[in-house]
Amino acid sequence: MGGLISIYALCEYPDIFGGAACLSIHWPFSLILNNSLMFKVITDYLKAKLPSPNSHKIYYDHGTETLDSLYHPYQSEVNKIMLKKGFTEKSWITRIFEGDDHSELSWQKRFYIPTTFLLSL
Repeated sequence: MGGLISIYALCEYPDIFGGAACLSIHWPFSLILNNSLMFKVITDYLKAKLPSPNSHKIYYDHGTETLDSLYHPYQSEVNKIMLKKGFTEKSWITRIFEGDDHSELSWQKRFYIPTTFLLSL
């Protein structure tokens, strides 16, 4: 749930946090597949609370194996929200890592990408 708490912290405290790294963010929120009510709550929250793309950066990613194999349709919907809120390649990245799973080993392999993005000027 680290990705969810990271985007929540950014949305709730945009004066403290300038960015969020959301690796393998668990958009379904539960293990019940197709729980559209929970995802609607999350997307409504993002629509209302995402901070300004002019002063904040957000990085999302996911793999294609294990739990991560469930995330693509959810991330596609979040990407639409990001575009509507004015996020561009300067303030937002979404990446898919073919063959990566929902594990610390996969996140460790690619951690340099969000770190470089979020810390760049």
